[in-house]
Amino acid sequence: MPAIDKVAWIHIDAGRVLCVRSHGKDAFYLPGGKREPGESDEACVRREIREELGVSLRPATLRAVGTFEAQAHGKPEGTQVRMACYAAGYDGELQADAEIAEFAWLRHGDRDRCSQIVQIILDALHRHGEIV
Repeated sequence: MPAIDKVAWIHIDAGRVLCVRSHGKDAFYLPGGKREPGESDEACVRREIREELGVSLRPATLRAVGTFEAQAHGKPEGTQVRMACYAAGYDGELQADAEIAEFAWLRHGDRDRCSQIVQIILDALHRHGEIV
């Protein structure tokens, strides 16, 4: 079974990472989503963040953070998600748009509120001293 292919934005401020929760979902995720056919990682993450949070990522600041893989939240056992993560500066004011019910600034101690893949990413960010 092929992995669910996603691209996400990692934005850290004051030792916390920006996470979002979709309407009807119980777990927090990193903002981002699935790419459209033929869409590059950069184009996907820029489009998804504009749709979900109403801000524009600055292309010149976009940098790859890493790719992570885990069991997909809320999917049948064995369904994997692969998430290519990028950091970037942005222009605009963050706001929950589209399918986003809320956003929150989470610390490593909030990992139990997140999907499995985000827990893995929070662990890595904490190990590297990027979040508290």
